[in-house]
Amino acid sequence: MPLNLYIGSPFYYDASYFYLILPAFLIAIAAQIAVKSAYKKMSRVYSKSGYSGAQAALAVLRYYGITDVRVEQCSGKLSDHYDPKNKVIRLSEGVFASTSIAAIGIACHEAGHAAQHASAYLPIKIRNSILPVCQIGSYAGIPLAILGMVLSFEPLIFIGLLLYSFIMLFQLVTLPVELNASSRALSVIQDTGLLRDEAELTGAKKVLRAAAFTYVAALITALANLLRFVMIFTRRRD
Repeated sequence: MPLNLYIGSPFYYDASYFYLILPAFLIAIAAQIAVKSAYKKMSRVYSKSGYSGAQAALAVLRYYGITDVRVEQCSGKLSDHYDPKNKVIRLSEGVFASTSIAAIGIACHEAGHAAQHASAYLPIKIRNSILPVCQIGSYAGIPLAILGMVLSFEPLIFIGLLLYSFIMLFQLVTLPVELNASSRALSVIQDTGLLRDEAELTGAKKVLRAAAFTYVAALITALANLLRFVMIFTRRRD
């Protein structure tokens, strides 16, 4: 949850901010730095196979027998994603045509998501089922909880915290989804020779591990926010 949601709130100077929210915020920053650093380093190392990110993604799709998913280029940096609604893997400018280790790892990871959807991977189905509630919770959860505290109206506090708890659940389900996509990607990379030696494979693993750390950080942040408001509410009741 963005730090500025707490600035100016009546609970901003609560001690729990410093031992829950601030550490979570610093972990999130560290995760972003780690993924950008790993990407920058491995985007300068080019694969011996000569495959571009787009070609690598297509290779993963072929490996899993997927024929109805397209691979397109999109704008932005590290904006790579799989769009299950339109069945399109969108790769950023630095990944689509690049033959770097980072590009191949990221492209194969996104193709791994396509494989998950094609096989009806259970955590994907769970994540999609709770997404609408999570979207409501991300905008209304904490504001409702704060309003309930200001008005001393416990049912509103409970509703707000319950809505926000779905964000934590979403992050919890997302983590195995991302790890599994990376596992699928690395398996295909090894089986098909997209990366030719252990050094190249290690480089791809570093990029994907750094990316996974951002989801761990998101889960920690969601949990810290929820715990903070539960603690505040509990103290106010006492």
